[in-house]
Amino acid sequence: MISPTLKQLRTTADFVHSVLPPTPQIRWPLLCQRTGAEVWVKHENHQPVGAFKVRGGLVYMNELKEREPDVTGVIAATRGNHGQSIAFAAARTGLRAVIVVPHGNSVEKNAAMQALDAELVVHGGDFQDALVYAAELAKKKKLHFVPSFAEPLVRGVASYALELFDHLSDLDAVYVPIGMGSGACGLIAVRNALGLNTEIIGVCATGAPAFALSFEAKRPVSTETVNTIADGMACRAPDPDALQIILNGLARMVTVTDEEIRAAIRFLFADTHNVAEGAGAAPLAALLKERTRMQGRRVAIIQSGGNIDTDLFANTLAAAKTA
Repeated sequence: MISPTLKQLRTTADFVHSVLPPTPQIRWPLLCQRTGAEVWVKHENHQPVGAFKVRGGLVYMNELKEREPDVTGVIAATRGNHGQSIAFAAARTGLRAVIVVPHGNSVEKNAAMQALDAELVVHGGDFQDALVYAAELAKKKKLHFVPSFAEPLVRGVASYALELFDHLSDLDAVYVPIGMGSGACGLIAVRNALGLNTEIIGVCATGAPAFALSFEAKRPVSTETVNTIADGMACRAPDPDALQIILNGLARMVTVTDEEIRAAIRFLFADTHNVAEGAGAAPLAALLKERTRMQGRRVAIIQSGGNIDTDLFANTLAAAKTA
């Protein structure tokens, strides 16, 4: 069980903040009107790679270099944001980065990783295929394999939760998207370390329900396929360690459809003029789904990233005219 102390979390956050400034948490009046709650948005879409993952990548790579000073390169699998995180952090520490993505991955996320000097390898039909292949390539190419879930990644991304709770210690609830679990587990770790009573509510896509099914069954449940526009939540095999933390720390899990996610992308743009990718909009979709339950409560939503392809974003906005 990953359970860092408050001192460990603050020390890690100090390192993250030596590289990256904190992101804002903003109360948007139009979102409050739309939801009937006092809504604060944690804007991880303001990160230099457009998503929260970079926090964990920095910590993982820094500690890897300290622990294994002779390491020369790393490899990871991704749908985009984890890969950008690893590429960004690897470049900062002078390491070669190889990133494996599935066929059909986001064109713009691929371009962003290559712009960070990552070597891109395309393999498989989904993230799980890419993950298995990355582990195989790590052995062949003698590269350090960076998993999608690990203690330094959780401790790193937990720095956003410290920023949020230090600013808003009396939140009733936080909605967080779940891909491989580091964002949710970071929130749980900080909430527990601070001794707060805030409910943490996980959000999954109906087309990628592995974590939701696992939460209900209280054991890992994999799916054969995933089908969602929210590539940051396109997981079909939950990490057992992440699931254990989530089982112990989440209040509940909410699933949202792609149409609900698309609507939330439009609402975030209209109400805040921020661009959200699918995973970044899913928390708002979940809050809207629970609108009656959350009336008058003080709530945060984690806008985990803004890395949506231009065509998908344009089509999503255009769909509002015909809805």
